[in-house]
Amino acid sequence: MSQINFAAVIFDMDGVLIDSEPSWQAAEYKVLSQLGLPISLSDTQQTTGLRIDQVVDYWYKRHPWEGYDNAATAEAIVQQVADEIIRSGEAMPGVKQALEACKQRGLKIGLATSSPTLLIDAVMQKLAIADKFDAIESAETLALGKPHPEVYLNCAKALDVAPSHCLAIEDSFNGLIAARAANMHTVVIPAPHEASQARWAAAHQQLKSLEEFADYLAQ
Repeated sequence: MSQINFAAVIFDMDGVLIDSEPSWQAAEYKVLSQLGLPISLSDTQQTTGLRIDQVVDYWYKRHPWEGYDNAATAEAIVQQVADEIIRSGEAMPGVKQALEACKQRGLKIGLATSSPTLLIDAVMQKLAIADKFDAIESAETLALGKPHPEVYLNCAKALDVAPSHCLAIEDSFNGLIAARAANMHTVVIPAPHEASQARWAAAHQQLKSLEEFADYLAQ
């Protein structure tokens, strides 16, 4: 670490700052099941980290349904997730400490998420952390979401920091691919039930939670 000159830390949102993945999975399962798709709750893990329109497209290609309307289906899922976050969303362990550690070291702080603005606003409101970020970028209106690196490149540009001087924190493999493709240093914090998977070796560092991040920065 000491040989790498970091100037910024860029956080993913879902699963890194807020424990929203269960809300996403429940919302996807409910809406898609109502459309008649033969999927299970665990099947929704296949699309973790993808932008919501890509999620809907993913399932339509596998189980086409009548009256396909990507935008309407995506909106139904997003609205349900946003309502759930406002009602009962909780920060992931160590979020406040990690943000404070960045500030203490004079690092710029960015957010690069596949989630739409509606959800970003819900999370920032629920966790009261909007003032901690120097740049917030969503892949909502981009041609491609994660695993394409554009949202990370846009965030680095907004922070006025070279991508190679940014440290990205992810929980999903799609997000990790995006950050690596953007030429950023990467820390991955996968869900506990996925932590032993070999694919996380693609990250520069794997942590159990953001509670370990301050010590990692100090190395």
